[in-house]
Amino acid sequence: MLDTNDPLVALADTIKWEVFNKSFASFYSNEGRPAKPIRLMVGLLILKQLENLSDENIVLQWKRNPYYQYFCGMTEYQPALPCDPTDLVYFRKRIGKEGAESIFAMSVGLHGNAAQEKQVIIDTTVQEKNVTYPTDGKLAIKMIHHLHRIAKEEGIQLRRTYVKEIKGHRISLRFFRHPKKIKKARAAMKRLKTITRILIRDISRKLDDKKLEVYQETFDLFLKVSDQKQKDSNKIYSLHEQHIYAIAKGKDHKKYEYGTKASLVTTMKSNVIIGVAAHQTNEHDSKTLEAALASANKHRNKPITEAICDRGYRGKKEVDGTIICIPDTSKKRDTPYQKEQKRKKFKRRAAIEPIIGHVKSDHRMQKNYLKGFIGDEINLLLAAAAFNLKKWMNHFLALIFMLKIVLLVHMLRYMGQEKRQKYADIYLMLYRLW
Repeated sequence: MLDTNDPLVALADTIKWEVFNKSFASFYSNEGRPAKPIRLMVGLLILKQLENLSDENIVLQWKRNPYYQYFCGMTEYQPALPCDPTDLVYFRKRIGKEGAESIFAMSVGLHGNAAQEKQVIIDTTVQEKNVTYPTDGKLAIKMIHHLHRIAKEEGIQLRRTYVKEIKGHRISLRFFRHPKKIKKARAAMKRLKTITRILIRDISRKLDDKKLEVYQETFDLFLKVSDQKQKDSNKIYSLHEQHIYAIAKGKDHKKYEYGTKASLVTTMKSNVIIGVAAHQTNEHDSKTLEAALASANKHRNKPITEAICDRGYRGKKEVDGTIICIPDTSKKRDTPYQKEQKRKKFKRRAAIEPIIGHVKSDHRMQKNYLKGFIGDEINLLLAAAAFNLKKWMNHFLALIFMLKIVLLVHMLRYMGQEKRQKYADIYLMLYRLW
C-alpha cells in the first residue's frame, strides 16, 4: 500500500541493516527481558534526527506514520507505540560514541565516490548546550537551593536557612546592568556567595564521615564556583554541564555562545559531510585540524590531499600529509591561471556555511539536549549522518523527477501532429528541463 518511489522507502531498502545487527549485538545479553529489535532502535534514532523531533515526539509519530514503521523494519501496521521514549536514552548510552560513528559511516558510504574527493572544506561552529544564560547570581541561588535539599534529605537542622534574605537579593540582582543599581547588585552577589559557604560549613559539621565523602565532590564544586572571578580561566558556567565553555564567534546578535566547538569536514564539490569532531576545550581553529582530518580519513579509502579553510586557521600549512590552504594576498610569481584557480577555490569554500546552517536548523544541532561531552559527540555524529541521508533522499527524488520528464518527452514525441500542437507549451517546457 506504500508508494515505492517515496525516498524513505528507497532509503530503507538501500541501508544494510545487518551491519548494525552484527556490530551492536555485543552490547546485549541473553538474560532478562527480551530487547527491542536493533533495527527499530537505530531507525528511530535516524528518523529523530532526520525530522528534527524529540524522543517523545518520534515515538508518537512512529505510531501514526506507516512510512516510519516500514523504515524501521515492520511488515504490518502497528497500532501501539514502538517503545518508551526513555528506551532511546538507554540505547544511546548502550552504543555510545562508537555506535553513532557506525551510523555516520553508513551515511558517508551511501554516497560512494562522491565522498572520496581529494579536496575538502573544513570549518568550525558552536554546538550550544541546553543551559540558561549563566550569571553568578543564578549559579549562587541554584547552589543554595541544592544545599537546602541535601539538608532536608539528611535530616539536618540548619542554624539558618536564609530563605527570606535570598528573596531580597534575587530582586536586587534583576536590574544589575542599571547604573544606579550596580552597587546594590554587587553587594547582593557577594552576600549570596557568603551564604553558600556558610551553608556548606554548617552541613559539613553535622554529617558523619561516610556521608561527607558522598557529598564532598559537590561541596568542592560549589566552593570553586563561589570563588571564581570574572576574568578567571576554566570557569564553570553550568552546575549540571561543567564541561561547557564560552565561545565568541564575533556575531552581532550573540556575543557569547555556551557549549562546545565542533569541526565539520565536507567534500569540495558534492558537499557530503565526511568527518566531524567535537572539542573538549576551546582550542584555536588551527589546533582542531588533526582531530577533524582524522575523523574524515577514517571513513575514506583515499587520503585527503588538500583542505581549504578560512583565515581563522592561520598557523598550519600541513597536517598529516594534507596541505592546508588559507586565503591570502596574491603572490607576484603566480600566473593568471594560478590566481584564477585560487579565487575559485576560496570562493567555493563558502559552501560549507549553509551546510552548517542546515545541520543546525534541520537536524537538531542548534541546541544539544544530550547530557555530557559524550552527548555532544553523539548528537554531532547523528546530525551529520541525518544531513547525508537527507542529501541522498533529495538525489533520489531528483532522479525520479528526471525519469518522469524523459518518459513524458518521449510520449509527446510519438504523438500525432494535432495533439503535439495542443500540448506544444508543455512539450517545450519538458524538453528544456530534460
